[in-house]
Amino acid sequence: MSPALNRRVSLLARGLLLWLLTALAFLVFTAIIPGIDVPGLSAALLATAAIAILNAVLWPILIRIALPLTIVTFGFGSLVLNGIIIILALQIVDGASPTPMGAIAVAFFLALVLMFLTPALGLDPDARQLRVVRRRFRGARDQNFTEVPGVILFEIDGLAEPVLRRALDEGRVPNMARWIAEGSHRVTGWECDLSSQTGASQAGLLLGSNHDMPAFRWHEKESGRTIVSNRIKDAVEIERRLSDGGGLLAAGGASRGNMFSGDAPRCSATMSAIRARGRTGSSEFFAYFADPFGFARTLLSYVGDVFAERRAARRQRRQGRQHVGRGGLYPFMRGAITVVMRDLNVASLLGDIVEGVPIVYSTFVGYDEVAHHSGIEEPDAFAVLRRHDAELARLERAVRQAPRPYHLVVLSDHGQSQGRPFRQRYDVTLEELVESAMGVDVFAPDSVDEGLASVGGVLTEARAEKTVAGRIVARATRDRMVDGEVALGSNRGALEQLRSGASADCPAVVLASGGLGLITFSASRERMTLGEIGELHPGLVETLATHPGIGFVMVRSDEGQGVVLGGSGAHDLGDHGVTGEDPLRDFGANAADHLRRTDGFPHCPDILVNCAYFPEQNEVAPFEEFMGSHGALGGWQMHPFALVPSGWSREAAPIVGAEAMHRQLRSWMTETGLELSPHRACG
Repeated sequence: MSPALNRRVSLLARGLLLWLLTALAFLVFTAIIPGIDVPGLSAALLATAAIAILNAVLWPILIRIALPLTIVTFGFGSLVLNGIIIILALQIVDGASPTPMGAIAVAFFLALVLMFLTPALGLDPDARQLRVVRRRFRGARDQNFTEVPGVILFEIDGLAEPVLRRALDEGRVPNMARWIAEGSHRVTGWECDLSSQTGASQAGLLLGSNHDMPAFRWHEKESGRTIVSNRIKDAVEIERRLSDGGGLLAAGGASRGNMFSGDAPRCSATMSAIRARGRTGSSEFFAYFADPFGFARTLLSYVGDVFAERRAARRQRRQGRQHVGRGGLYPFMRGAITVVMRDLNVASLLGDIVEGVPIVYSTFVGYDEVAHHSGIEEPDAFAVLRRHDAELARLERAVRQAPRPYHLVVLSDHGQSQGRPFRQRYDVTLEELVESAMGVDVFAPDSVDEGLASVGGVLTEARAEKTVAGRIVARATRDRMVDGEVALGSNRGALEQLRSGASADCPAVVLASGGLGLITFSASRERMTLGEIGELHPGLVETLATHPGIGFVMVRSDEGQGVVLGGSGAHDLGDHGVTGEDPLRDFGANAADHLRRTDGFPHCPDILVNCAYFPEQNEVAPFEEFMGSHGALGGWQMHPFALVPSGWSREAAPIVGAEAMHRQLRSWMTETGLELSPHRACG
């Protein structure tokens, strides 16, 4: 028997075994669940066969009609549709009329059984989903058949290169480790900018510029506005300022789950494009809901993640280790971020691969979210990382059905540094420290949580659909709208603070971006110098520079140069002169260059404050309530990575800055044969 025939026989045998085991499970469920009944095994076999046939024939039609409603119900509509198919199957087999709730319950449990049985029998769990999507994109696929490789850029938000290397050494990311062992990929480290966070990094990576983004959030004196990178209207404004139409994804690419679009013509869950008509829409999630049992798998994973978070929090408490708040709604929001958002992104990527989209960039925020609350090398953070790695295997299988070859690239936008928050260490917040030194109240709005903003962005996108389902979700979220976006949890209060414009009545605005603090004074429309600050608020700069939880502060000298002040010395950024002990000694070889660049931004704050870095422990003391943080200088937060094909050319010099990484990515894309949209020349 030939190998090909052997494979077909093996596949048939495993398919028949799956049918038998599914029928047995169906028989058990119908015996237990009220409102539905199957008389015996033969009826169960016939019923499950009828369900399979009806799914093959009716599901593509039903999902086209009901897709918007299915999306805005986060997949529950998919279960209802599958319950209807079960009712039809039983009526065909023996004329039974089960109750709707009974049929829906059986559909859910049957999906769970298939979730475990399909991979256990060596069958591809995505096979049906890919077949449906392939039929949907048949016309586009025909146009996209080519030997020019496409590129999938899979971003793991917040994963530092040293943490990745530990995960590789310990077998926590087996698929990435396999790629390296087989010689198909190599790890390239790079250094992100100050500020080391998603807003500045993704603007640089995707748009080619992150100029004048001093932090994740900053205050602009001329308008009185506080800009927040993951606030929808601010993301739109930032992209308007920075885009020249030649972003990384402009030439037929797709943006999935990102902060900025990279000028992609098609986007989903992308903050800067949520309001852009014609670039977003429910059809982008078609792949996720093309599988009638897909949502049940997601729901089970979601419930499992909620319990995993509760167990992890209890473990830290039992061990007596410091941690940040992990109660309330956080476990449920974490599940939405680490499971639902992940599955939506992967499904969109599967659709892009099957269609043959030339270049796609997608952000997975689960590791970053969990590491913020538990720590960058905690078991639950590594568990999320392992699940990210498992998604790469799904994409790898899907590539075999694409109309073109694909390169899979994994990268991060920044890292994270470990360390207890400033408040826990010193019993004072940055805001309180500034108020105490100034003797007056300041405006310090709450942070807009990045994970919650991502979920809110998806809901904002869904409610904009001009369909019945869009109107339903619009009504359901109307009480949670702030400035045109759905605000969840603590983000509602944070966005309302920003909308209130309370900063106009305060002498100073104090903002925190991880371990970076920004202090802006309302007394002057121009950036204030060290002497002017000293006259207005004597002792403030010294209080900050000498605090043990602060590594250094940067201000503009009276001569117009940036100067960095520490507890025992100063570093002049103009002539590199150092007085006393260099405050930048422990912050990396490029620290002065990063600060000099930020000092030249039009919206650099009057005082830039960097939290302390303790090199012996490799820890920081961030101003936000995180155990793993980023946004400033110090430790691993500045050291992301790229896992790229080994055949791609070696970088000619160390990659420093997201704009430099953008240029390197463009060079690699061009090597593969992809045609990218050019940047417009300035001036």
